[in-house]
This record gives sequence, C-alpha cells and structure tokens, in this order.
Amino acid sequence: MAIGISQPVESRTVVRRRAVVEEALDHAQAIVAAQGAGAVTVSEIARRMGMRAPSLYKYFPSLHAIYDGLFARGNNTLNDYIDEAVRDVEPGLDRLLEGARAFTRWGTREVGLAPLLFWRPIPGFEPSAESFAPSQALWQRTRDELKAAVQRRQLTKAADSEEAQRKLTILISGVCSQQLANQPGAPFADGLFTSLTDEVLDMFVSYYSPPERKVRR
Repeated sequence: MAIGISQPVESRTVVRRRAVVEEALDHAQAIVAAQGAGAVTVSEIARRMGMRAPSLYKYFPSLHAIYDGLFARGNNTLNDYIDEAVRDVEPGLDRLLEGARAFTRWGTREVGLAPLLFWRPIPGFEPSAESFAPSQALWQRTRDELKAAVQRRQLTKAADSEEAQRKLTILISGVCSQQLANQPGAPFADGLFTSLTDEVLDMFVSYYSPPERKVRR
C-alpha cells in the first residue's frame, strides 16, 4: 500500500508576510525608477500601501533592509535576463559576448535598479552576503566563459585572467554608466553609447584575439 507524503503547507502568516514584502519592494522599485534611490523612504512606501510607517518596520527593520531587498531583486532579475539571452548560445566567446550585450541592455533599461547595483548611491549601504551572492555568481560565470573561449582557441591565454575580466567589466559598465548619465530611457539600439556596444566589445576581442583569428561578434 502506497503511503503519500504530504508536503508542508505554508501558513497564512508566511504567505501574507511574503506578499507584504514584495508589495513594499514593488513600491520602492517604482520610486527608485522615477526619482532615484535616494528618494526611497519608509514613510512614503507605507503611505502607498495604505499603512502606517511603524507597521512596515515589522517587515523591514531599517531603510537599508529595503535597499538590500531591492539589491537582491536586481541581481536576481539581471541573472535571469542574462540566462535567457544566452540559453541557446554555444559556450565560449559567443556566449561571453551575448552575455555582455544582455548585461548592457538590462543595465540601461533598469534605470532605477542598475545604479543601486553598479554604483554607490546610498551612503553607508552595504548589501548582505545573501543579496550579493548572485553578483558573485555572475562574476564567476564570466570568468568561466573567458576560460572556455581560451580553451577553444578563440582568445589568447592572457584572456583567462582576472585582469582580462576586469577590463571587460570596465568596458560594459562604462557603456551602461554613460548611457544612464547622459541619455536615460533611450532605446538600446539608438542610444548614444549603447549603440556602440558591439564596437566596444570588438575592441576587447581584438586585443585578446590569436593572430590567426579575425575579430568576431
């Protein structure tokens, strides 16, 4: 006789708490997108939710806890966005470049979350280890793609290094930063800086390309 194993059912309290947290982060994200990270306040979020500020502190012990929730949300959505972009792309150089393009597209589209992830707009805010973990995973994935590109003789051995990874990060984050600072909201293909993404990536590939290879996109 088969014995069914019942799965634990979340209590209404847990479900309700999660819903309140997500709603609060939705409002915080909307504020950040419209006015910048510095405009977020507990009182404004509570007002939008139709509750008193002290009640919101039951879910977030501090304003920085709200920023930490936004930081985690941003990192997770960025990773998901890149995952989708590279899903059917071969490992190595092609996946590395497509991931870099996706990073730039996401960074210039998310005018609120991107600065919170890439810059330091909030004095004293440091993300928790849990919220920062997806960023570390993305860093490691980029390192792995560089290694794969070298193993496939698509790039020189020098590309399999943290120095090369830092250079690539400087290039793509520079495109994001310049676009957000000078022409926020512009379509990726038409942006003054994002339209140069492939040319910028070509510079990186050309620098690390073996002599027998042509620059590729």
